Amino acid sequence: MDLPCRLRDDGLDLYVRLTPKSSKDELGGVEASADGKIYLKARVRAVPEKGAANTALEKLVAKSLGVPATTVQVVAGGTARLKTVRISGEPPMLQQKLEQTLSR
Repeated sequence: MDLPCRLRDDGLDLYVRLTPKSSKDELGGVEASADGKIYLKARVRAVPEKGAANTALEKLVAKSLGVPATTVQVVAGGTARLKTVRISGEPPMLQQKLEQTLSR
């Protein structure tokens, strides 16, 4: 399975397509955009105002991967649906946790 991420020396960058104002907070499957880039689908109940949806996404990713919330941060796409979420930590461990999360 292709993962929607890129490993870094200090963690990984996760590519996410976020849908705010959803009925529940959840990570969905992986989908490809028209340009062929792969994204993780995520939905949050928060509204996209004053960074609320981004904060909810950070908390959702942290909880889903079992990492501290302080290690997760939206680093690109703050006001767009397509976002890059940086997760700090040991890259192989984070990749393994992501694979386990997506296989559920």
